[in-house]
Amino acid sequence: MRWLIGCLINAVLFMALAGYFHESFYLTGFMAAFQASILLSILNVLVRPLLILFTLPVTIVTMGLFLFVINAITLELTDWLMGSSFEIHGFGMALFFAVLMSLFNLVIQKTILEPSRKSKR
Repeated sequence: MRWLIGCLINAVLFMALAGYFHESFYLTGFMAAFQASILLSILNVLVRPLLILFTLPVTIVTMGLFLFVINAITLELTDWLMGSSFEIHGFGMALFFAVLMSLFNLVIQKTILEPSRKSKR
């Protein structure tokens, strides 16, 4: 259930980013955003740990900031696998969206999801 909520949140974030940055980020609709969110979560489980392992020295030297680059790579992989229904124009925009999505997910996690978990206990 938690995974599905995370996918829905990312789909809504994709829609918001596509609406605000319509020249740099294209989606055909909410279903494409939801499919991209599911695909991104699968890539985060399968590919991201390998990328982190291979780039561990760079990640340590940059004090973790290289993780944004890894997130951008997974967004680019999602773009490539989704085809024309999900388009990010350029690696720089993917890096920018990776930072924005990380910030939005952090805010959502701290303000909405964690307080609701504490109230259930």
